[in-house]
Amino acid sequence: MSCEWPHETALRFEYGSSGSASRVERALRPEIGDIDDDRSRVELTRESDHLELRITARDLIALRASLNTWLSLVTVAEQAGATT
Repeated sequence: MSCEWPHETALRFEYGSSGSASRVERALRPEIGDIDDDRSRVELTRESDHLELRITARDLIALRASLNTWLSLVTVAEQAGATT
């Protein structure tokens, strides 16, 4: 974390299998970079059966907005994966 991006949060999502985590990752991966702007950015990593989203932001309003967006995207990806 740098002074330029002083606000940060990390979210960890654990799934029952690496396949489930992989499906959610594939759904989210195209959004990385497209949603980032000059006030917030996100990194997505996966290890086995869990995903981690690390959001950094210049201000708390941008952090909250990014957090809301990514939580919604994760929820949609999980629900879509459950129907297949």
